[in-house]
Amino acid sequence: MNENSKKSENSRTSRTNRTRAASLYGTATLATLALGLTACGGSGGSSASGGTWNKNATVNIGSLYEPQNLDNTAGGGQGVTEALNGNVYEGLFKLTDDGKVEKLLAQNHEVSKDGLTYTFTLRDGVKFHSGKELTSADVKYSLEKVIADDSQSARKSNLEVVKDIATPDAKTVKVTLSKKSISFVYNLSYVWIINSEAKDLKTTEDGTGPYKLAKWTRGSALSLDRFAGYWGDAAANKKVVFHYYKDASALNNALLTNAVDVVTSEQSPDALEQFKSNQNYKVNDGDSTTKLLLAFNDKAKPFTDVKVRQAVSAAIDDKKLLESVWGGYGKLIGSMVPPTDPWYEDLTDVNAYDVTRAKKLLSEAGYAKGFSFTLDTPNYDPHPTAATFIKSQLAKVGVTVKINTITPDEWYTKVYKNHDFTATLQEHVNDRDLVWYGNPDFYWGYDNKQVTQWVEQAEEASTTEEQTDLLKKVNRRTAEDAASDWLYLYPQIVVASSKLSGYPLNGLNSQFYAYDIKKKG
Repeated sequence: MNENSKKSENSRTSRTNRTRAASLYGTATLATLALGLTACGGSGGSSASGGTWNKNATVNIGSLYEPQNLDNTAGGGQGVTEALNGNVYEGLFKLTDDGKVEKLLAQNHEVSKDGLTYTFTLRDGVKFHSGKELTSADVKYSLEKVIADDSQSARKSNLEVVKDIATPDAKTVKVTLSKKSISFVYNLSYVWIINSEAKDLKTTEDGTGPYKLAKWTRGSALSLDRFAGYWGDAAANKKVVFHYYKDASALNNALLTNAVDVVTSEQSPDALEQFKSNQNYKVNDGDSTTKLLLAFNDKAKPFTDVKVRQAVSAAIDDKKLLESVWGGYGKLIGSMVPPTDPWYEDLTDVNAYDVTRAKKLLSEAGYAKGFSFTLDTPNYDPHPTAATFIKSQLAKVGVTVKINTITPDEWYTKVYKNHDFTATLQEHVNDRDLVWYGNPDFYWGYDNKQVTQWVEQAEEASTTEEQTDLLKKVNRRTAEDAASDWLYLYPQIVVASSKLSGYPLNGLNSQFYAYDIKKKG
């Protein structure tokens, strides 16, 4: 889902791992230092791919994911994360492209012996785009905004462990938790630090990032300008424009006609050959965390019965579905955990495609003659295609599917908020989101007391090894229970002009860091 609905607030991402300076994270790669030493004056510099790059370039980015609004706690959707996260807004920490957490606006932090109190010291010299200096009051405001009653943040429930936020001075934030949370710093990488005095955040912004918002023309484009007062290294380009398209064909045409320089996530595998065979483009196949789910309402009959869920899962040929939608791209996963998560195990054999077994399970559950149910299906690709495929597959075992096509807004209200559904299709884009199965109040209603206990114990673990061992148990149990049917893991295909370098490759939550992108000419 977008965990909060509309393709998620953290919706395909954390993409490139940017090393701003040796003092920021303690290290700097030789390549980074070399680039810094060989950069030329004026409008050009040396490019990682050779030749010169234009420091005053405008980078045009093509996307299918326009923001619903510009507030990631108010249902902004995947698009707002893609465009603004890391570019316009920053957190105390950032999630790198390989899933690691690094300091950003936090200069350092300390944790009390009991693991309940975190003390953060803020970086000096950080200013918001409005010119106001960053203070601890802004961090307190930003955290409280995420856990507020009306927040739609995907990490709201994870951060409700926050008991108290104190600001002893302008540079110090002291957060007390109600219980230990080994993921607390990781979860903070999702929290945008916003000027506490900012207004109208659905249409404007006031962040600390390397770009400031220039203009948002709804239905068309969102442009960002390099922020002259940025505390870190200046963006490698002067301006970034996200251009929004309604379908993959229009997006590909824009790339072919040079209207855009890069496509954040290719959604039309049939179109890739024209780019692969053209030296003016490069096709990159990165790692994704986006899972397509057939999510059952585990509190609604007949999906209260584990055998029914197992039967439906076994009746669907996930490999054939993946091939029909993505050709040779993407992966089968068999659980909520992608290979990039620390607790990944290949569980594709747990409820593998087996029509004979599916019929046997249905008979054992009392549905030898099948049953019927309504599948609430978001109206954007690939959901309608997947729904039609599932309908035809389940018909072979006597199960009748009625497809109810709904908008993202309707999905959020009907399914996510009101739990008014029997089964639904949705894409979940975040990494490390297995823990949602430990929450019986989450929209799919999965309620296994042992799983809930394991998730809670994992969060209060003293070591990452202990956390990993417990979540591997959760992974296997949810797969065995067919808590959902995890159809496949999306590919993360970025297609770009050969004139570009430094763009993100992976998809760990929808972020698309633009500040390292270099453009020749």
